[in-house]
Amino acid sequence: MNKKKASLTTFIFVGFFLGILAGYLFGESILPLAQVLADIFLRLLRMAILPLIVTSIISGVVSVGSAAGLGRLGLKTFVYYIATTILAILTGQVLVNILQPGKGAQVGLKQAVEHVPAAGYDVGDLLIRIIPENPFHALAQGDVLPVIFFSLLFGYFITRLKQEQKVQMGNFFQAAFDAMMKMTGFIVWSAPLGVFGIIARIVATTGFEAFHSLGYYFLVVLMGLAVHAFITLPLLLRFLGGINPVKHYQGMMPAFITAFSTCSTIVTLPLTMKAVTEHSGASQRVANFVLPIGATVNMDGTALYECVATIFIAQVYGIPLSFTAQLVIVLTALLASIGAASVPMSGLVMMSIILRAVGLPLEGVAIILAVDRILDMFRTTVNVLGDSCGAVIISRLEGESAARK
Repeated sequence: MNKKKASLTTFIFVGFFLGILAGYLFGESILPLAQVLADIFLRLLRMAILPLIVTSIISGVVSVGSAAGLGRLGLKTFVYYIATTILAILTGQVLVNILQPGKGAQVGLKQAVEHVPAAGYDVGDLLIRIIPENPFHALAQGDVLPVIFFSLLFGYFITRLKQEQKVQMGNFFQAAFDAMMKMTGFIVWSAPLGVFGIIARIVATTGFEAFHSLGYYFLVVLMGLAVHAFITLPLLLRFLGGINPVKHYQGMMPAFITAFSTCSTIVTLPLTMKAVTEHSGASQRVANFVLPIGATVNMDGTALYECVATIFIAQVYGIPLSFTAQLVIVLTALLASIGAASVPMSGLVMMSIILRAVGLPLEGVAIILAVDRILDMFRTTVNVLGDSCGAVIISRLEGESAARK
């Protein structure tokens, strides 16, 4: 089993670097092949995502067994996600205020933003969207947060049934989840080809130009993400989860590469589930509950990025931000990272909400568009890392995982 997992990681690395090489050498002539491979891989993963979320959450809630158990697990999950997101935001806030990448910057608006559809949203609107008017419509539309909300409620009320009915429903959803995991195991072996196609497409169409513009701001965001990924989360993993961070990161490598190339925490969910249960000692019960929720509401990397980007935009415009204004940025980034996850173009949604909350020009979004795609790769990888650490830590706090040194 370990040999197969190691070979999958190797194949994904090979696909990643061959994609860079092919995109650089062949340019746009590689696009017909790259596009097909990328589309097949992403469609296969998306096909599995919502059924996997529904069956994993419902089976996870039913396996908790009681309202008290569910409340305890839910509280730990909520506290962990809120705490790590705040730590990420504060890390970004400290760095951008100390280094001030936007001070005196001559950054032109190369791409005008005349209209952002999300400008009409506020945090309340986004949070209300969690409650589905029609759960089947939410499933059909791929609207993840309402699906999670419904699955949590449905799973909870299964626990309120008579014992015989509860056992029948619990067995059904557990079997459905097991079947989805077997399907997922088959799908993830297409990851090397999919990663090749995605990376080749990016390099062929944009090259490496995005790395050359807005360099200082780019480095500040990467620095903040690195502090969170290599200092904050490893310390939590070691002292709360009782696991060697290096071992955990090694087991997560296929998920990291997939997150980096697809820029999607949800798409990476199947690989994250397999990694934390098979390599890091997280229990299946906790992983079923924690990871699908984390994939949509726990956005450490994104929240850090939004905080840095907002303060950077203020520095570019020469607009001083008071302590109160920066506190609003922190709180809004926290809430928006929870509410905007299932909205299309969620980065623009969150950015427009935060800019409006502190009174900055909405056109400031255009300043950061040049490097947004590249930074999205890094922040999504940190998002996935935060979710995986949460599953391991909460499993340990629940007394359901063996410490792995």
